[in-house]
Amino acid sequence: MRTYRRLILCALGLTLLVVVFGAYVRLSDAGLGCPDWPGCYGQLSPAHAAAPILDAHAADPHGPVSLPKAWKEMIHRYLAASLGLLIIAIAALAWHHRDRPGSAPVAATLLVVVVIFQGLLGKWTVTLLLKPAIVTAHLLGGLATLSLLGWLALRAFERRRLAAGRGLAAAARLGLVLLLAQVALGGWTSTNYAALACTDFPACHGSLWPEADYANAFHVVRELGMTAEGELLSNAALTAIHWSHRLGALVAGGFLLAFGLALLRRPGAGRAGAVLLGLLAGQVALGVANVLLSLPLPLAVAHNAGAALLVLTMVWVNYRLRAGAAVSSQHAAMLRSQPARA
Repeated sequence: MRTYRRLILCALGLTLLVVVFGAYVRLSDAGLGCPDWPGCYGQLSPAHAAAPILDAHAADPHGPVSLPKAWKEMIHRYLAASLGLLIIAIAALAWHHRDRPGSAPVAATLLVVVVIFQGLLGKWTVTLLLKPAIVTAHLLGGLATLSLLGWLALRAFERRRLAAGRGLAAAARLGLVLLLAQVALGGWTSTNYAALACTDFPACHGSLWPEADYANAFHVVRELGMTAEGELLSNAALTAIHWSHRLGALVAGGFLLAFGLALLRRPGAGRAGAVLLGLLAGQVALGVANVLLSLPLPLAVAHNAGAALLVLTMVWVNYRLRAGAAVSSQHAAMLRSQPARA
């Protein structure tokens, strides 16, 4: 089991790196640095494909292909492939130790399925030329991988569980759902290049309800920068995407703020509440700074990293509170079953 636990921790750290580096690749416009898959111009590395890469860059100096962008894209693929092999090893060990406490072979197998599908999404991201729906799904797949690994780590190390009522456990689940919905909106904003559709804050174009085209903003099956009918996506549609992300932040952020404060008041959950509130404050600050400073690359990548850490934190909280709620119910049932004392 020691090797199993160590591999899970390595995979967890590597997944966080892959998610953050993937955001860096996307935000630095290197997503098509190698226009084929899984290699680069049919080669194992950009070093072996330098000639066609340089030719493509010479033909279009402002295009998506250049040697630095190709290296960014391929490094991300190398990291993702290494993660896939690591997860297969984790699943094999989970089944090998399936009779031991802390092993979760079914969840580990589900993780393998998620990673295989994530690899297909990575392929389609390139071959379908950065379709927003595919790129957003790829981001969510990375967070699903991170969440499952976080759950496996908690299970493998048998972390102490917190007794809590059903209300708090239900609030933790709702908080995770709201957070994932907000992350999806953030991914949709990023993959549609709508992060700077509103350049003022807290208003947008000087209004708290700006003119927006929500109908075209959320067509899922379409090309990048185009409507479903093949016309250019308007500024009003980009505004709708951006403003929806801000409204989502208001709803999810407000709920997580209240939930974090509730954790602070719960004995034994204060540290979880403090971590959640700290990450939430940092994420809000990064979001505002990205708008006011015109999306500097380090802050934009940090905003993606903050989202990943928030998701991982809510998985941690849900793991503890869900089990705690069950323990509390069992304890109450035992008390009810005891005969009353005279």
